[in-house]
Amino acid sequence: MDEKHQVEPAIGMAEGTGSFSLEADDTATKVKPVSAWTPDGEKPPENSAKTGTPDEDTVIEAIATVYDPEIPVNIYELGLIYAIDLHDDGSVKVEMTLTAPNCPSAQELPVQVKEAVEKIDAVTSATVEIVWEPPWDMSRMSEDARLALNMF
Repeated sequence: MDEKHQVEPAIGMAEGTGSFSLEADDTATKVKPVSAWTPDGEKPPENSAKTGTPDEDTVIEAIATVYDPEIPVNIYELGLIYAIDLHDDGSVKVEMTLTAPNCPSAQELPVQVKEAVEKIDAVTSATVEIVWEPPWDMSRMSEDARLALNMF
């Protein structure tokens, strides 16, 4: 069985609690695919179950969890992400750069970005390409990054 399922609350489960107890006569439960279930019983948004195009804001949030180990700012705020291409099949292509061609994190940062993006439910696969044009400079950093690094 490849499809994930969510078990709906059975008899004996109190509304709003995270547990329930099954008794001898509580043998039937309804099972629906996760893609058709939300806590309030509503149909989930189209992008939430590995169908359709991933949401750009969600991809940006995932990328923003990746930090340059030498700089205490996430790589999105540093301006290292040049392009995010979202595809209908759930695949995502990210074009990013590094602060310098000889960056010591050149091997690990693209892998971390790929892994962060692939954790998103609507993403089926991710590829990360390192690009060098245009070259990165401090003008690409967000105002928040400049403030965090005292570069204003």
